[in-house]
Amino acid sequence: MNELIILDLASAAIRTAFLVAAPALILGLIVGVGISLFQAVTSIQDPTLSFIPKILAIMLVILVAFPWMISVMSDFTTNLFNNINLYIR
Repeated sequence: MNELIILDLASAAIRTAFLVAAPALILGLIVGVGISLFQAVTSIQDPTLSFIPKILAIMLVILVAFPWMISVMSDFTTNLFNNINLYIR
């Protein structure tokens, strides 16, 4: 197997993982910063306050973006199976 093919496959796998995880991670970051600002402004220092809104926001974004996530993963898997003869030589 050529090193170029291995690097291409690895970069495609990492790119796919980033694309699938990005919506949930970005929204979790935004909600976390918003809750942290709210806690700083109101002087509420309860560490468990940020968990529920982050969990709900991430569940919502996964629910909304799930068809797109499945499409990205199935495109990667289809491409992998279509080019499997290049990878096992």
